[in-house]
Amino acid sequence: MYNVTRYPPGTFSWADNSSTDAEAAKGFYLDLFGWGKIEEPIGEGMTYTMFQNRGRHVAGFAAMMPDMQAQGIPSHWTNYVSVDDVDAMVDVVTANGGAVVFGPMDVFESGRMIQIIDPTGAQLGLWQPKNHIGAGIVNTVGAMCWNELLTKDTEAAKAFYSALFGWEYIVGVNGYIMIQNGGRNNGAMMQMDESFGEMPSVWQPYFTVADIDASIAKAGELGATIIIPKTEAPGAGHFAYMSDPAGAHFYIIQLIQAEPWEE
Repeated sequence: MYNVTRYPPGTFSWADNSSTDAEAAKGFYLDLFGWGKIEEPIGEGMTYTMFQNRGRHVAGFAAMMPDMQAQGIPSHWTNYVSVDDVDAMVDVVTANGGAVVFGPMDVFESGRMIQIIDPTGAQLGLWQPKNHIGAGIVNTVGAMCWNELLTKDTEAAKAFYSALFGWEYIVGVNGYIMIQNGGRNNGAMMQMDESFGEMPSVWQPYFTVADIDASIAKAGELGATIIIPKTEAPGAGHFAYMSDPAGAHFYIIQLIQAEPWEE
């Protein structure tokens, strides 16, 4: 098991879900992954849920703000990359063709953040940690293990994120682009073709499960829509792509060798 105490800059560190049907979606994830939860008040009668696995934070969840719902924004997962100074990133983002959606802003004593949109249209959170580093565990069953960009322009995306984080890339024979941060695997990119239709560029998380078949069946029973059924990821394991009962998309994957729990 990877217990995390610090994320190097440029590393994916967190994902949270913003939902148009918080009651249904929250129950779905608690049941699917067997997570626990801590509810933290964030004002105006709203809470931010810290999903827990064995007492460690694994992901976040909140009801979507009413003004966002009024704009027709669908339920979604947001991925976050750890940085040393979000304020310093603003000029880097805009100088390289991106835009700041909101922020920089403090999130109580947890950290400081901005939400950005890259030149291909994908949104991403940048997180400067204070009391909250992000996920306390990764790469094991019941935790986030991967982050992937589906984009309409991989060349533009590669250039943008290299300028932001210094990422480097390894391109496989099938065109799958592995992201390297400081010499370590840190997610991937994939070019969207015509089969994706009008789907916008998007970052999405993967969560590890122990048994892909059982998890797909359980997700269906709990109200998920299975978009891509069980599929082999050569050398990695088997994955499936789905949306929760409120419509947020994500992946589950049974890894060939997930990190084991350490008691």
